[in-house]
Amino acid sequence: MIDSIAAIREGKVKQLPGANLEDEDLAGLNLAEMNLAGANLVGADFSGSKLERSRLEGANLLGSKLYGADLRANFLGANLMQADMTSADLRGSNLRGANLMGAKLSQSAIAGAFLSGANLMSANLQGADLRGADLRGVNLSNANLQGANLTQADLQGALLNEANLEEADLRGANLAGANLSGANLLCAELEGTNLVGVNLAGACLLGTVVKQ
Repeated sequence: MIDSIAAIREGKVKQLPGANLEDEDLAGLNLAEMNLAGANLVGADFSGSKLERSRLEGANLLGSKLYGADLRANFLGANLMQADMTSADLRGSNLRGANLMGAKLSQSAIAGAFLSGANLMSANLQGADLRGADLRGVNLSNANLQGANLTQADLQGALLNEANLEEADLRGANLAGANLSGANLLCAELEGTNLVGVNLAGACLLGTVVKQ
């Protein structure tokens, strides 16, 4: 892969579907509009890189480093399990059906992203901006959403059991049919939130603001 890596660094190649870039160092590069669909990117380092408008659908990014990267790209069905996307830009990204189990997304910008059907079980989304995000049917069981901004987010049918939503902002969000059993909603804001059919069994609602 030496020649391919050099070509990538020099901006001479944009089409690498199915490529094997496992554990490669691609930090800080401009990789906008790159085609890496179905590529093996396990453990690869994209910290601070620009992947805007890139194709990463079906790519394997298990344990990859994407800290502070521009990830406004297509991750449809991608494997991002345990990936580090701390402080990354995922605004408007397509993450439908992606596996983000155990991923680090604290302080990330995810507003307006499409995550329906994604697996975010045990993911760290502390302080993340998820305003207006499509989170229908998402698995957020045991996820850390402390202080996250979920205003106007669509969480219909989402699994939020045992999730930490302490001080989260859920104003205007749609939680219809969501499972919040055992969730921590300490001091969360639920003004104007759709709570029709929500399961709140065993949830902590101390200090929670609920206004319909």
